[in-house]
Amino acid sequence: MSLAQRPTSGPPPSPVEPLATGRPAGPTGRAPEPAGPTGRTRFARELLGFAATGGLAYAVDLGLFVWLRGPVGLDPLTAKALSFVAGCSVAYAGNALGTYRHTATRGLRQYGIFFAVNVAGALVQLLCLAVSHYGLGFTSQRADTVSGAGIGMALATVLRFWGTRTLVFRGEGRDGSWTG
Repeated sequence: MSLAQRPTSGPPPSPVEPLATGRPAGPTGRAPEPAGPTGRTRFARELLGFAATGGLAYAVDLGLFVWLRGPVGLDPLTAKALSFVAGCSVAYAGNALGTYRHTATRGLRQYGIFFAVNVAGALVQLLCLAVSHYGLGFTSQRADTVSGAGIGMALATVLRFWGTRTLVFRGEGRDGSWTG
């Protein structure tokens, strides 16, 4: 009996009849749980690993920027450029050796793609700040912080997560993509 022909009421499906998942039903009429972590669990672990790595990279970026601006005395753009590259390097290493260690993709090409994804994220933050400050006229320090470091950071993080998982570390060992 196919799923389309199955009556809506009556006894549960037989244990040998396959469900929509293609697995035979268990004694309760439901498919048995798969062995190992589920797709949701893997996704949650990946997201948490990405967030932890990003937090560490942010701390390196901020700490190095403050040190380069203060005691070293570099101009703000040079200090930020150097701290950004250092933060990207820490994030790449953390993701390659931690979060996405099960993928086979490593190397200079992947680092270049990773760096480009992070530059795109930085541009998203700048775009949010520019739209808020110059387009909408919200010029207070609080508005700049909310738009650049709040909304911009949230959107940039989504972009970075998507880019990192689908463009950089898209190797085997992961079930599907959250992008559909």
